[in-house]
Amino acid sequence: MKFSAQRETLLTPLQHVVGAVERRQTSPILGNVLMTADDGYLTLTATDSEIEMQARVEMHIDQPGSTTVPARKLLEICKHLPDSARVDFIATGDKVIFKSGRSKFTLATLPAEEFPTVDALNEPQQVILTADVLLQCIKNTAFSMAQQDVRFYLNGMLLEIGADRLSCVATDGHRLAYSQCATNAEPETPVRAIIPRKSVGELQRLLGSVESTDTVTLLVTSQHLQIQVGGVRLTTKLIDGRFPDYNRVIPIDGNKELLIDCQTLKQSLTRASVLSNEKYRGVRIALQTGTLTISSNNPDQEEAIDELEVDYTGDSAEIGFNVTYLLDVLNSLETVNARILIKDGNSSALITPETTSDSKYVVMPMRL
Repeated sequence: MKFSAQRETLLTPLQHVVGAVERRQTSPILGNVLMTADDGYLTLTATDSEIEMQARVEMHIDQPGSTTVPARKLLEICKHLPDSARVDFIATGDKVIFKSGRSKFTLATLPAEEFPTVDALNEPQQVILTADVLLQCIKNTAFSMAQQDVRFYLNGMLLEIGADRLSCVATDGHRLAYSQCATNAEPETPVRAIIPRKSVGELQRLLGSVESTDTVTLLVTSQHLQIQVGGVRLTTKLIDGRFPDYNRVIPIDGNKELLIDCQTLKQSLTRASVLSNEKYRGVRIALQTGTLTISSNNPDQEEAIDELEVDYTGDSAEIGFNVTYLLDVLNSLETVNARILIKDGNSSALITPETTSDSKYVVMPMRL
């Protein structure tokens, strides 16, 4: 196997796939990237056995073949070569010679035959979208995914695709994020799949690196989701579990509505959070006619009180929240104002953008 290319021609696909490689692998070959050169293309494949990333790039191939090399070592070498540097890649026996100018690197390889790959999906359902539609819904919800929760089905994001809409839902049991957008995907049967947390992160990174109007092709089976965009393919196992009925969690009986500037509220919450309990991150929000008061305290008897003038004339209410959850929601909103609906101190709050209900955020109260 032998080829020569410009540094960027190899670096870009390598950056696309390396995210699938775990820093601590159960098997040495999972730390390698599979490189296959044939028919004028170089294909790079990386996997952790749960997610597989594959990038294919057109390239002049001097000698076809395949091998596996340490993924992160190759990436670091490529990253630190000069821009537009010419690189020569020669695989011989159990070594790879990687040269650029007066630099030469010898990397150990493992047999390509031992590299685990995903079999072709069996009778998948195909859905075609544009990159911006899927990316926006992921960005609006991904922060609410659980992390290493014993309820394994929460360690991921629910993807639903119907006849005219796509929605993403994530929850960690303390908060929930829902986002939907119109689409003309028209799947044969509605898609409902839980994508693992790591795969969501890689998918978000991939979609963020392509043009918003690029076409995304999804192939879905009961066990796998495969996404193709440009020359990159992501294949992931799906979480085999039952996602909670999120519609039952979204409150519909909030009777106290507040419309407030996102930046003003975010700054006030950030100030109050400085003196909150570092472990529980609780802040108390008191809503009265014309005034919103945000307060916090900590075990050192320090206290913060921050008052905001607001356009509110309803009944008074007081409720505690984890300030991190509120800030995460406000950071995801792209509108000037946020609409907040609450019922009482024991009920969840519903936060939506000012102008649309396509995104909904539920934050559960906490006892302070």
